[in-house]
Amino acid sequence: MIKDVQDLLDAGVITQETATKIQNYYSDKGELSQNRLFVIFGILGAILVGLGIILIIAHNWDGLPKAAKVFFAFLPLVLGQVACAYALLRSEDSVAWKEGAAAVLFFAVGASISLIAQIYNISGDLSSFLLTWMLLGLPLVYLMRSSVVSLLYLGGITFYAVVGNYSSYTLDASYLYWLLLLVVLPHYYRLYKETPFSNFMIFHNWAVPLSLMIALGTLSDENKPLMYVAYFSLYGIFYILGNSSFFAKQRPKNNGYLTIGSLGTLFLLLWSSFDSFWERIRQDQHTLAQLVCSPEFIACVILSLIAGILLYRQKRGDFFADFRPIELVFLLFIVTFIIGQWSSVAVILINLYLFGIGIYTIKNGAKLNHLGILNFGLLIMMALAVSKFFDSDWTFVVRGLLFLSVGIGFFVANYRMLKKRKQNA
Repeated sequence: MIKDVQDLLDAGVITQETATKIQNYYSDKGELSQNRLFVIFGILGAILVGLGIILIIAHNWDGLPKAAKVFFAFLPLVLGQVACAYALLRSEDSVAWKEGAAAVLFFAVGASISLIAQIYNISGDLSSFLLTWMLLGLPLVYLMRSSVVSLLYLGGITFYAVVGNYSSYTLDASYLYWLLLLVVLPHYYRLYKETPFSNFMIFHNWAVPLSLMIALGTLSDENKPLMYVAYFSLYGIFYILGNSSFFAKQRPKNNGYLTIGSLGTLFLLLWSSFDSFWERIRQDQHTLAQLVCSPEFIACVILSLIAGILLYRQKRGDFFADFRPIELVFLLFIVTFIIGQWSSVAVILINLYLFGIGIYTIKNGAKLNHLGILNFGLLIMMALAVSKFFDSDWTFVVRGLLFLSVGIGFFVANYRMLKKRKQNA
């Protein structure tokens, strides 16, 4: 590219001032790319070195005396602390050093805990180990300002919530997860304020909603059907956030909230478009007192209120400006869920929601001349057709005609858009 700039300058197409600005731009861009690669390989190198040391020690572990075992158990911890101290005192401006050292110390904490427990036969389960590890590793997020440790911490507390809930069949770990999540969110907010378009921010934009999506299911207890309402509201929150002024500037692959929110909502709509889904819900009846006091109901209320407030704040100027049907699904499903307790009309409503979203997406894709959006809408229609294939008493002729019409729709829609693009070109 720099060579092309020189050719343009020699040909008199651009001035010397413009050429200098272009050269400076690509020079800064190349340097930024090199810094990112240095951070990535620095972190990976630090983690691999730590794992290598652990494997070497593990190979000769059984033949070591107890004193040597204790020494090697604390060695990774000491090395990690030395690396962190060096990064803070001598390489404060080096992101690679700080992130790499923090990652090594984070893994060293977990290794030391497990090794000491094994040496002295300290009993415990995986849930308590994960909780201890995460609590000891949390200060690194703020002392080292480490986004790598923040991501590892999010993964750890999510695993803790899942293991603690499904192994003990109590909600203690699930409740504690939300507190553990809150204490790491200030670091996420700092990334948003200081480096909103950095790679670490993008990773958090995926890690946070994925963690919430997985951990929400651990609240399920005696009133499991209510979790569908909670999940619809959670996906509604993600979708609304993904369309906010900040996240709308992100590319789709960098906008985890929008992707998870839209795909999650559509998956649940497809899942609830079957008659068997509502038959199971009508069989699972509880008294009003049992429902109101359940953790599932509390989750439904809190998440639905948050989603409603976010939707109101986003649409208070003009509700129909840039209207998207999928934004209202969480509200419509609450009404449908209540109807579905007594009537099979809920199945018809769900299928109408899906049909409406598919038609709107196809129309929007055609309006924007965007093949990706257009085909996404056609995929929604195809998924709806497939679900009806397995959930209806229609004859094979009718089912075949249904698939034939969807296939023709794919061909005609894409052909017309490509033809339109060719004419405009």
